[in-house]
Amino acid sequence: MSDGLQISEIFLSLQGESRTVGCPTVFVRLTGCPLRCRYCDTAYAFTGGTPLTLDAIVDQVKAYGVPHVCVTGGEPLAQPNSLSLLTALCDGGHQVSLETSGALDIAPVDPRVVKVMDIKTPSSGEIHSNRWKNLDHLAPDDQVKFVLCNRDDYLWSSGIVRTHDLARRAEILFSPVHGRLPPRDLAEWILADRLPVRFQIQLHKWLWNDARGR
Repeated sequence: MSDGLQISEIFLSLQGESRTVGCPTVFVRLTGCPLRCRYCDTAYAFTGGTPLTLDAIVDQVKAYGVPHVCVTGGEPLAQPNSLSLLTALCDGGHQVSLETSGALDIAPVDPRVVKVMDIKTPSSGEIHSNRWKNLDHLAPDDQVKFVLCNRDDYLWSSGIVRTHDLARRAEILFSPVHGRLPPRDLAEWILADRLPVRFQIQLHKWLWNDARGR
């Protein structure tokens, strides 16, 4: 769209991940993604959606009456107008986060936005999509997320954390794939290695399973 975005859904829920986990948050899910991660839980956002102007999106977000807003996907940055949306939401006084795959350039993102950026692990099938230059554009308030399916993913991710000294660049999140990697196993590995990361689980899945709009 020349003056808006293709939107999969806009809804209010509790933030299930990241530093603001548990906080009431408006989610703006954009349609489309160039990646096809094997564990993707939002494949319904690959296509379809509804075209909305930036003003219409901001108005819907404002109507929920909460400060936290998460722009997600799909891959939000696949739609160029997402950058304008992020700025508009910040200008509206919201606390804005962006969930991004790490495959597209994050440099143009408004500096007021907290970037929650994936680094794709081997089990994702998209390890080749990691844009390593993005590490140079992380701010201390940003977060880097590793989604782990097994022990091999953990060992690979631990190596990346250490090689790139990621804990000095941003907060690091390790998340087990729901139903694939037992959370206790991941917790024990992190403790054994004294790894400087934050363990997290997807709170929304424990509360509502995979229900859309929650």
